[in-house]
Amino acid sequence: MSQKPKKQLSQYIKFTSVAFQMGLTIYFGSKLGEWLDVKFHNSNQLYYKIVTLLAVFLAMFSVIRQVLKITNKDNND
Repeated sequence: MSQKPKKQLSQYIKFTSVAFQMGLTIYFGSKLGEWLDVKFHNSNQLYYKIVTLLAVFLAMFSVIRQVLKITNKDNND
């Protein structure tokens, strides 16, 4: 009976870590884009926009995959 709240807390921790991972992926993607714009002297922030957008898609893909993995694992238990 005491395992139910602990299991629920564990799920919250998993989902929180997924959110932090998503935020960090987007943040570092935007920083990479900024760096590329400075390195290649791009004044219209093209690299920033493209790399940040790719980071958002990558983060969303990763989040969806991890959430499905967590929920499938919980349904099988």
